[in-house]
Amino acid sequence: MKKLLLATAATALSVGMATAEDVKIGISMGFTGPLESMAPQMANGAELAIKEISESGKLMDGAKVEAVRADNTCADAAASVAAVERLVTSDKVNGIMGGMCSGETIASLERVAVPNGMVMISPSATSPALSTIDDKGFFFRTSPSDARQGDVMADIALERGVKSVAVTYTNNDYGKGLAEAFKTAYEGKGGKVTMIAAHDDGKADYSAEVAALAAAGGDALAVVGYVDQGGSGIVRGALDSGAFSTFIMPDGMVGQALIDKFGAELETSFGQNPSSEGAGRDKFTELAKAAGFDGSAVYSGEAYDAAALMLLAMQAAKSTDPKVYKDKIMEVANGPGEKIGVGELAKGLELLAAGTDIDYDGASSVELIEPGESAGTFREVDFKGGTLNVVKMR
Repeated sequence: MKKLLLATAATALSVGMATAEDVKIGISMGFTGPLESMAPQMANGAELAIKEISESGKLMDGAKVEAVRADNTCADAAASVAAVERLVTSDKVNGIMGGMCSGETIASLERVAVPNGMVMISPSATSPALSTIDDKGFFFRTSPSDARQGDVMADIALERGVKSVAVTYTNNDYGKGLAEAFKTAYEGKGGKVTMIAAHDDGKADYSAEVAALAAAGGDALAVVGYVDQGGSGIVRGALDSGAFSTFIMPDGMVGQALIDKFGAELETSFGQNPSSEGAGRDKFTELAKAAGFDGSAVYSGEAYDAAALMLLAMQAAKSTDPKVYKDKIMEVANGPGEKIGVGELAKGLELLAAGTDIDYDGASSVELIEPGESAGTFREVDFKGGTLNVVKMR
């Protein structure tokens, strides 16, 4: 009888421990490819939230959380699909922070995530096409749509006296979507687009593209591209030929890599990227510095928020099953509820465990609107003095 009681107790203990199953969060980023200079800081942002929650011991009765990185290359849809398939089938993740670029995100979502019932929260895939995609409720993003960025981009250009613009864009979903959103907004507000043309990444010479843009002319050249790829090739060609001296740089171009490449050559240029300001961003920057990475890097705060939202939603749903917790993501992201900021994820988990609503603000002042995307704020930047300078928030 004593042996039976001991066996029963051991069984009960093992069942109790099983409720604290470890959780895996996939991180699908372009660690190689057109935005490889941005990917590490974004992954670091997500892993900061994962570490904070895991070390708190308050998720699902003490579950530990592991980050699993996958290189989606950001540009190759087939490579992205293969990377995400591995995360889902081999690594058996409970959610995916990613993708990074719009085209590969669309491919991974449609071919892997939706068919397998997997949640994806992207910090940086901004194509307007993702607002209308049939995602079955599995896709969210902590950055705003490029429909909004195009409007902000047009306002900044016109306020700076730029009345005519030539536009070049990387030949993919992101480039085409943002370029068209900017053209529509800019012309609607009275500006003139002299030319809008695609460029392919990976070329050694962009002289033909630059010559065509120069012939069209304009007060500035809007470069809707990638800083580690054709976008920088276009800028170099335009500067060397004297075709343009002022460039408008959207999110895919804005980062320290741009300064490293061109420095003082961008004295009259400007741009914008999704970001936020205030206590949440300041706290994130502080914690990132302590963790050894740059918290001001593009989309790193949004990556922290993407990972945090998935894990908080699991707590709210009392389940790590994406098919279940997806329905809680909008709830934890928005009010009503007690405000939860960066560094307060343990508090958020405690409140949710007690049945108390939370309103997660995080690093990017999270507020999700239907269909699960950020309302968004932007920082206007310039490059005076060979540095990346924040002019104001919009």
